[in-house]
Amino acid sequence: MSAPSAAAGKAFARGQRDDPANRETHDFYPTWPAATTALLAVERFDGPIWEPACGDGAMSRVLEAAGHTVISTDLIDRGYGEGGRDFLMEWAPRAPNIVTNPPFRWASQFVDRALQLTTGKVALFLRLAFLEGQDRGRWFPTTPLARVWIMSRRVPIARGRLAGPDEQGGGVIAFAWFVWERGHSGAPALGWLDWKAAC
Repeated sequence: MSAPSAAAGKAFARGQRDDPANRETHDFYPTWPAATTALLAVERFDGPIWEPACGDGAMSRVLEAAGHTVISTDLIDRGYGEGGRDFLMEWAPRAPNIVTNPPFRWASQFVDRALQLTTGKVALFLRLAFLEGQDRGRWFPTTPLARVWIMSRRVPIARGRLAGPDEQGGGVIAFAWFVWERGHSGAPALGWLDWKAAC
């Protein structure tokens, strides 16, 4: 995942806070592959998938290995997919579904843009804390958030690289898959996923 350009909007909308001094330069925290595999065990995606914050391809490769056609883009060129693409400045749909791990500080904006650009599902891998906040508490009911899949075991996440074998015991931050689906109304369902069961 990589942060969008300064032209994409003002930082930390909807009450999000961040500490730039403690973050990776472009919010690049590759997704542990088993976390994506766990999502595919409970969600079906019809048609191609767009991964608009593909980084080094950690998530895209899992989606492709499962038989999906994946369009991979990112603001930063990390040698995988098409670099130089600011998702928040995109205006043309590329696939009916979006699956990604966006920069957390821009997560709400990624959701809004993804819902504008898709006709199928939008699945974002986010901190569980994304559920918090008064502004988001008012915003969530205006979106078709259908399911939140909570990772029951902490997911290994490393700054600027994929976590290594010695870091597979889990990370320090709670994560979940947030899934928006066209036509859904009402409160989202909750479920739990164990990424080790997907290994």
